[in-house]
Amino acid sequence: MIVVDVETTGTDAGKHSIVSIGAVDMLEPNERFFEECRVWDGAHIESDALKINGYTEDQIRDPSKAGEGDVVAHFFSWLKGRPNMLLAAQNPMFDLGFITAAAFRAHLDIQLSHRSIDLHTVAYMHMVKQGIEPPTKNKKTDINSDSIMKYVGIPAEPRPHIAINGAIWEAEALSRLLYGRNLFEQFKQYSIVPIVVIDK
Repeated sequence: MIVVDVETTGTDAGKHSIVSIGAVDMLEPNERFFEECRVWDGAHIESDALKINGYTEDQIRDPSKAGEGDVVAHFFSWLKGRPNMLLAAQNPMFDLGFITAAAFRAHLDIQLSHRSIDLHTVAYMHMVKQGIEPPTKNKKTDINSDSIMKYVGIPAEPRPHIAINGAIWEAEALSRLLYGRNLFEQFKQYSIVPIVVIDK
């Protein structure tokens, strides 16, 4: 399973741009992908998005950086070399949606699976199996990245959000939720949340 995270200039894959992609191969955790890119010409840039990922406009417009399409092509090339191309993300509709939109803009062949693993859903199901009522707010789920990391027993991802950190933190959470084991040495000091299936 490949855990992927993207940082972007906003939330709309059609008008915003990727600024970085991070990925981790859960079968071989030291196999990682991380590249930053220049935004595509005409991409919208939201200041709130840059506050989250820590980039400046100068950094994301830097002409010395590879373009968005080039970085997606590099990611696809890295992905082809992995033994398993099943993708996972905190919110695959967001991350994979941006990668797909960037691939279309760059006229790249889409190499992504139609199916993916959603960390939010895995965490939700884990809570239900523990007999825990998943948190809600305004009649919607209130499970976000920080609450998932707290739930699995590790610190929240550092700020600003960096794509490779997102992929590492999400992979560690998935390993703990799916397999009940630690994945990365940096999280070994944090206890694994015990899995207790509640029969109803």
